[in-house]
Amino acid sequence: MKDRTFVWDLPVRVFHWALAASFAGAYVLSESERLRNVHVMLGYTVLGLIAFRLLWGLVGTRYARFSSFVYGPRKALAHLRSLATGRARDYTGHNPAGSWAVYAILILGVATGATGYMNLNELGGESLEEIHGALANAWLAVVVLHVLGVIASSLAHRENLVRAMVTGYKRGVGQATEPVAARALGVAVAAAVLGFWGWSLLGGGSTGLAASASGAERGESVLAEEGESSDD
Repeated sequence: MKDRTFVWDLPVRVFHWALAASFAGAYVLSESERLRNVHVMLGYTVLGLIAFRLLWGLVGTRYARFSSFVYGPRKALAHLRSLATGRARDYTGHNPAGSWAVYAILILGVATGATGYMNLNELGGESLEEIHGALANAWLAVVVLHVLGVIASSLAHRENLVRAMVTGYKRGVGQATEPVAARALGVAVAAAVLGFWGWSLLGGGSTGLAASASGAERGESVLAEEGESSDD
């Protein structure tokens, strides 16, 4: 099609959907003891994906770079006001409000993953566990606002922005095809995520999942000992 332009490269798209799936899965499984290893695996995935995105934000394609969506808070608020009145400017890449959602998601993702890792290794006690939960809830709130913003922008500009994050293309005139190197990297990132999941779930690996399992076993052992003591 002549009226479409390439915007989101495959590495960005893989990052976006893999992060969304990892966060959703980890959040849903946060209270499950039986599937705690899966929760931990997804937490490691979040940290790995964000580390990649930070690097790609420096050396990636045009709209993947952070330099393409650096906006101050005034511009973000102005964009939200214009969106509410139906007069919002249509940005090819991230709009000012969306850029702040991206930054918030990256920051909250790192903070949630880091506190989760510390909690896994029994550092910080119950207070850290509460902080970990609060950060996850804050992340969820940002995600909800981000989704609402995407819906509002899609309606305002009459363009399916969710589909754009799937195909990589938006309406407009510009670069028509995705660079082969970026496409190859995106495939590699997807393969790395799936490989890590398979290695963690089927092989155990050295991802730290064994640590959570041993922690659960220690807890069960302590409960069993307490039960025996009470019987005596």
